[in-house]
Amino acid sequence: MDLRRWLTSGVDAVEDWQAGFGPYQPDASLWVSDEQFAAAFGEFTERMRGNYPFFHPAYAGQMLKPPHPAAVAGYLTTMLINPNNHALDGGPVTGQMEKEVVAQLAGMFGLATHLGHLTSSGTIANLEALFVARELHPGRGVAYSTEAHYTHSRMCGVLGVEGTAVPTDRAGRMDLAELDELLARGRIGTVVATAGTTGVGAIDPVHEVLAVARRHGVRVHVDAAYGGFFTLLAGLQDRAGLDEAPWRAIAECDSVVVDPHKHGLQPYGCGAVLFRDPDVGRFYLHDSPYTYFTSGDLHLGEISLECSRAGAAAAALWLTFRLLPPEPDGLGRVLAAGRRATLDLAKLISDSDRLVLYQPPGLDIICYYPAVRPLSLSAIDRASARMLADGMADQDRPVYLSTLRVAAAEFDRRHPSVVLDGDGARILRSVLMKPEAEGYVGELHSRLERLAGG
Repeated sequence: MDLRRWLTSGVDAVEDWQAGFGPYQPDASLWVSDEQFAAAFGEFTERMRGNYPFFHPAYAGQMLKPPHPAAVAGYLTTMLINPNNHALDGGPVTGQMEKEVVAQLAGMFGLATHLGHLTSSGTIANLEALFVARELHPGRGVAYSTEAHYTHSRMCGVLGVEGTAVPTDRAGRMDLAELDELLARGRIGTVVATAGTTGVGAIDPVHEVLAVARRHGVRVHVDAAYGGFFTLLAGLQDRAGLDEAPWRAIAECDSVVVDPHKHGLQPYGCGAVLFRDPDVGRFYLHDSPYTYFTSGDLHLGEISLECSRAGAAAAALWLTFRLLPPEPDGLGRVLAAGRRATLDLAKLISDSDRLVLYQPPGLDIICYYPAVRPLSLSAIDRASARMLADGMADQDRPVYLSTLRVAAAEFDRRHPSVVLDGDGARILRSVLMKPEAEGYVGELHSRLERLAGG
């Protein structure tokens, strides 16, 4: 795909559309000469060179990668018009596009009915889900695992709701016995199951969480902000395939959040929240006498806590889904490549005498640590920090990693041979979410081995 060509075509298309409304004189206050812009743009592009190479498979650190060129073309073209999807008259085209892509996301999760919209982030999407949870069960709290994203604890604070962290098992998944005991006390109204934790990539057993919750008359919200698109690999007859049970259970849960700006190949920020029962829209009811007047249809701002939202985000996702739909043979192929790369790297690390796998990867996040001597938390912490710094500082063969701090108790559950001479340690963490990682695993492992050797 020739991005330069299609960006030019986008500008041409917008200018042709604008010409149909008759001539007008742009105001002189906005005028900038090419010479002025050249100086500012030169400074701008030079500063951009300070970014890490998120596009390259040598960047195996955080969950970052560039959007698909189709998303870029769709976003930038639409941004020239700058629609606002808060109301249908602010985004008459992109508002409809948003409804279409949200329906595709609902279909991806198997939801028979839904009410939902895009958001500016997974944080806001989860806030909206917990807001509805509070309205449905006033006075009752929210439970989430100790490995869940910190947004749930934070948003419970924002909403004035009691949040309770549930311990996890040795794989970082919510402990069902602990959950059952907590729910029996009757103080919890909603359980958050995480389909892909951002630390180790663990998948809570959503189907089993759902069964426990329903026994106690409790709702279930699924935070699939990071892992949601992996439902496309559920039951796949490929080594990248995942167990179907937790993913199929999402269709029976009360709400789910997913971030297209992660595995949906979109630019930041593009999250989404979906509710199984459309009737929860009643909690969003409000009036804006200067906004909702052009259509009898539901305005997106009437089912969202956010007001102004970029119509360009909906347009970019719509165009991307036209080419790579949220189906196993569409986006699923992209995720499968990253998943296979992670499994390959896990095997290489398991066979290594310089690196140790922290736990088997559940998605495309892999955690590991250097096999130091003596094998203690403090030594692992120092060696991990050194590998992180040395990898980025290497002028000839840089590699970009990230670290995860693990509590001593969690380390002991997985690796009891490690001497607990501290309250925790940093280990190394890599996210192989770019499909190009599959062809780069050997080189990445070679670099890790060299870094581990000191």
